[in-house]
Amino acid sequence: MTVFDDNRKKKLYSESERVNRIRFFIMGMKSLKCSFLKKTFVIFNLVLLVLALITSRSCIPEKPEVFKDVIDIFPAVVYGVTVLLFAALLYIALILFGMPKESLKFRDNLTRTGMTNHAGEAPMLISKKRDNNNPRIMVLTFYALGFPLSYWQDYKEIIETGMNIVIDRIEQGNNRNTFVVYATDGNYQLPDRIDWNTTLINSTDSVLILGESIARTVEVDLGKIPHLLLGGSTGSGKTILLKLLLMQCAIKGFDVYIADFKGGVDFNKSWRYHANIITEPKELVACLDNLVTELHQRKHLFADLDCSNINEYNERFGEHMQRIIFGCDEVAELLDKTGLDKKAKDIIAKYESCIATIARLGRAFGIHLILATQRPDANIISGQIKNNIDFRACGRADNVLSQIILDKTDANNLISKTAQGRFLTNTDVLFQAYYFDDSKGW
Repeated sequence: MTVFDDNRKKKLYSESERVNRIRFFIMGMKSLKCSFLKKTFVIFNLVLLVLALITSRSCIPEKPEVFKDVIDIFPAVVYGVTVLLFAALLYIALILFGMPKESLKFRDNLTRTGMTNHAGEAPMLISKKRDNNNPRIMVLTFYALGFPLSYWQDYKEIIETGMNIVIDRIEQGNNRNTFVVYATDGNYQLPDRIDWNTTLINSTDSVLILGESIARTVEVDLGKIPHLLLGGSTGSGKTILLKLLLMQCAIKGFDVYIADFKGGVDFNKSWRYHANIITEPKELVACLDNLVTELHQRKHLFADLDCSNINEYNERFGEHMQRIIFGCDEVAELLDKTGLDKKAKDIIAKYESCIATIARLGRAFGIHLILATQRPDANIISGQIKNNIDFRACGRADNVLSQIILDKTDANNLISKTAQGRFLTNTDVLFQAYYFDDSKGW
């Protein structure tokens, strides 16, 4: 690790300050194009400069012979000083025009939290604006040397406290030294409940809606992210979120298969009209076998027709090949082999093999998994299955379950023990899931 002495730090800090002043000056010049007030200010000062140069003639004394040589240069000195003063004023004004008003405050607060590089420099806010799609969101752009994106993401909570904001996401800017933070004011809080209504369904066939983050509607496009894994303890809202997703799939005309080994009690009679409810192990073996067979049939069909995925097939041939969804509210009930005899273990091995095949190959062929679990057991969901599930969300959970679902314990740290319907994704998006009550019918 590079260590700088105080003199070296001061030199680097001065260089950074000079670069920042130049950057803000250029941004201030650019801001003149879209601000009438700023242009008026600059023009007004230029007019004042001309008037000052004209009126300065009256300040020049008569030329006595004894001071003739000195007074000959006096007009040039007056003009020069006047021009320099106005140039300095204009330079400072343009720097202020280009500098967001919170720049120095944010830099000082981040320094106080210890977010500095080895030279003692904190990130500098170089741009602040409102998101065009959501006026509640601030788009903050920072220039920072020595701070990789992973650092920003790992220290998100520290950054939030240092700037009194709630961060939705952090992205790389247009180069390796700029970072874009999407956030709201620190006083904003997600609502404890957001009721679902069918008008929220996305018109795009493959897009499912989950809830709302501080910045936007949280959604998943099955064409890009084909499988979902949900986790959460009892009462966290996991089952409600699962039903919300399966309901949208059914309304969109997908073939929906739901494994429920509790005798179907979690899915009331209305579900029988929209989905295939599987309550017996033998039925599930046949179902999963059929799904894998369908997957391979679609694979051969697409290969023969030179189609890369289900969307391309439907568009080219004007057909509507349906997506297929396999959902399960407690995947541990399917895959837990603890205390079972060999025959039962063989059946579970069959489940696991079929689910792993769908997880690995299902995206292009429109066959998707939506799995949920509340069992904090790392042996339940194999790495082969989990590694092929790109979208994972965890509700209220302990460290073990959070680690299993998200590969980190953040759900335990960021979600209140009394929260319902609050989830954290594996991409660090905290959201409130829509509340869907299937007891009222749909």
